[in-house]
Amino acid sequence: MEMMKAIRIHAYGGSENLKFDEVPRPEPKSGEVLIQVYAAGVNPIDWKIREGFFKQVYDYVLPVIAGADVAGVIASVGNGVTTLQPGQAVYGTADMMLSGAYAKYALGYADAIAPMPKTLDYIHAASVPIVAITAWQSLFDGANLQPGQSVLIHGGAGGVGRYAIQLAKWKGARVIATASAANLNDLKNLGADQAIDYAAQPFEEQVKDIDVVLDLVGGETQARSWQIVRPGGVLVSTLGVPQSGIPQGIQALPVFANLRANSQLQQIAQLIDDGRIKVSVEQIFELAEAAKAQEVSQHGHPRGKLVLQVVHSS
Repeated sequence: MEMMKAIRIHAYGGSENLKFDEVPRPEPKSGEVLIQVYAAGVNPIDWKIREGFFKQVYDYVLPVIAGADVAGVIASVGNGVTTLQPGQAVYGTADMMLSGAYAKYALGYADAIAPMPKTLDYIHAASVPIVAITAWQSLFDGANLQPGQSVLIHGGAGGVGRYAIQLAKWKGARVIATASAANLNDLKNLGADQAIDYAAQPFEEQVKDIDVVLDLVGGETQARSWQIVRPGGVLVSTLGVPQSGIPQGIQALPVFANLRANSQLQQIAQLIDDGRIKVSVEQIFELAEAAKAQEVSQHGHPRGKLVLQVVHSS
């Protein structure tokens, strides 16, 4: 039995529960692919899973290999997989129920994996999938954003927000985004037509009659957003929406990304290769430093993405 190094969650709680273990290398079953991991993205949902926030949603049997965002090379494919071949450079999401991304090898469903953008290295490719898919599904599948519409993106400097700005601009929308003062120029560089410092002046005093609000902040920010959505408009949120108290004529939609999104990954890869989407990585860690990376994700407010480098490729 071939062994591999992997970062596993041994108990719910702090980052000390992440252990650098040696475990058997998994093998793909029908509909699955085995990926030799070159890099793994670090997302807020990774530490939230570790903390136990989702234990009522996901029935993990601990210890479990952490992580989802992955870029690497197909090592082998399970029965019935014809869209991907061994040796192919790919990106997408591994599945923690199968075998997560913080490892030398990971398992994913074939429909959650796509050919990697040709213009990216593995590090940058691993930073893309979850945040870009979430932005895509929020704006296009959820809100049905159309050219010429206005969209306000709360939390524009965050992982999802950065892709949402660029995707909305590509779609032909008028893009407004909120962030701290330090990030306003960054929002403009990503394509925002208007960048609002949320601390300087209430956003509801600066905009009104918005077609789509993408809420990536929640709480009071969401509560204050209803008044600026036009009748017939939409508010989509990755943080849930209330069951009552929504103004009449406004649609409220929670978004929980469907990561088995091969066709969207292919379209996103094309936009990256066409220069329509910029990819940003803030900090790179070794696989053994996964606990440190999750600490930065949880407490450090990183501007760009955090990535674990598993293979040092030229």
